[in-house]
Amino acid sequence: MAAQFGRRLRRGATSGAIVAAAVAALAASQGPGAIPPPTDNLNGDRAVGAGDATSPAGGLDGGSATGDSPYYTDLPPLNSPNLPGALPNSPQLPIVTGPAAAGIPATVLAAYRRAEASVRATDPSCNLPWQLLAGIGKVESGQARGGRVDANGTTLAPILGPVLDGVGFANISDTDDGAFDGDTTHDRAVGPMQFIPSTWATWGQDANGDGKKDPNNIYDAAQAAGMYLCADGRNLAVKADLDRAILSYNRSTEYLNTVLSWFEYYGRGAHTVPDGTGVLPVDRSDRPVTGRTVRPSESAAPPSPSPSPTPSPQKPSPKPTETTPVTPSPKPTEPTKPPTTDPTRPPVATPVEVPPTLRVARLKPGTAVLTAVTESTFAQAATVTAVDASGRPVAGVSVRFELPATTDARFPAGATTVTVTSDARGVAKAPALRAGAKAEPFTIRATVPGRSLPAAELKATVEVRKADALARIGDTALTAQTGAGYADVTVEARLGGALAAGVSVTAVVADSTDAPTQSADGPSFGKDAAGNPIRTRVLKTDAQGRLSIGDLVAGEKAGGYVLWLTAPGGGTVKLTLTVTAPATTPPTTEPTPDPAPTTEPAPTASGSTSASPSTSPSPTS
Repeated sequence: MAAQFGRRLRRGATSGAIVAAAVAALAASQGPGAIPPPTDNLNGDRAVGAGDATSPAGGLDGGSATGDSPYYTDLPPLNSPNLPGALPNSPQLPIVTGPAAAGIPATVLAAYRRAEASVRATDPSCNLPWQLLAGIGKVESGQARGGRVDANGTTLAPILGPVLDGVGFANISDTDDGAFDGDTTHDRAVGPMQFIPSTWATWGQDANGDGKKDPNNIYDAAQAAGMYLCADGRNLAVKADLDRAILSYNRSTEYLNTVLSWFEYYGRGAHTVPDGTGVLPVDRSDRPVTGRTVRPSESAAPPSPSPSPTPSPQKPSPKPTETTPVTPSPKPTEPTKPPTTDPTRPPVATPVEVPPTLRVARLKPGTAVLTAVTESTFAQAATVTAVDASGRPVAGVSVRFELPATTDARFPAGATTVTVTSDARGVAKAPALRAGAKAEPFTIRATVPGRSLPAAELKATVEVRKADALARIGDTALTAQTGAGYADVTVEARLGGALAAGVSVTAVVADSTDAPTQSADGPSFGKDAAGNPIRTRVLKTDAQGRLSIGDLVAGEKAGGYVLWLTAPGGGTVKLTLTVTAPATTPPTTEPTPDPAPTTEPAPTASGSTSASPSTSPSPTS
């Protein structure tokens, strides 16, 4: 097998130019179709093991979609189904008979073609060909074990890779609690496209509209694989991007060459076979065959080893004169011949399933009235029904819901556009829509990506939150001297008797109770950046329907004023504000000081006075 395998790998390696040409031709020949629910509305980090799609080495430095699980190494026959370059040039795959290896089970092929149409509708620059999905599906699971799937596309038995416990493979601890792979200790690759659970958590899709993202379903798995291969802006018509995408699926050069060989082979021709009758590969990368030189079998199952004949004891040769009776040997059983096609009757062509996107004729908008109050979730979801030309519902149609630029309403994660898939009733239901702060009507448009069908329009309205009653909590008189602050004011809002949260209440300081006309010199709510008093402001009630005013300050002019509080819906309350002047202090009277005392001259004997005592010289005798 080693020499044969190496020879054929070299053949694949030398056909790089042919593969590149096949990619370009296939990219130009396929029609548009449905788009999967992206996660366009969801752009977070990949889960562990999701693959290093951004690695310049094509995934060699990171994880992979499959956890680098084993794969089938069988290569296609050397003889191509058609002549070199005879690529299909029509959106519909030609129904032909040909080599068994070129046969793809009908449901599996339909899933690949639907996935191609879906991804091309949302990411046409990727140029995803269904033949690439078929090449990967062949190598990963032998086309879902030869097409052993039910009518819904789910495998009849789970397809599980080995335990990824680090022994010969990657070591990936359990990420799904065994939900998909039945293993609560380690992960295992699951389904026809062999996704590990951690990768499926990021890329899983519901492509058949049954409400489940099932890696065991070929429709879901093929669409997820297409999105994974197209990640990070790859253009699969470019050889480098094609190689990088395949390597991100399984980091092996041998894997790359094997997938490319099948990709090229299917690009030259393929045909449908009944489900369950596809050719199963034989050799796997974890089962090397030493010294084998025969070509891989194209039987539907690995051949059973033929038992060695049991040697019989030799009898002595009879004498020439003796007559030995000859025992007739049992007639060997002839191998069962495949049924031959009557050359007089042309083969009955099995019609290729038309993708849902191509069958849908229009979108019927739902009848629900979409209303919400500001900053709340709409009670009704935006829905449309996909129908065909006869009015019958079409499942599996991807529908894009888009919000106008004028609204601040948003889908989850702040998305303005989401894409969902119609269910079995043809109904496509958008995720919950949340209103913003703007109160206004707007229109939601629903379209089918890749089709020029008229958009279905759904009307939506956002209304302001209302309160029909406002009441002050407490009765403390609101009095302050000029320039001083008032006590805090608490007001409660109600609507129909229930507490009203999130209501915008306008507060105005006015001069009278007749009208909420702003005062020119009354109290204020502080000052703005320019130093001007603020006498009008908008407040919002909290979750308990209350609001508080704690920054009200008296003005410089004494007198009576009114604080008006009004809410949409009619709720109004008027509170009296009093500004008092500071108390005046009476002037104080100073006591009159007593006059300075004077010294009276002492009287003399003769009764005269003198101004001041004096010393006279003694008379002389």
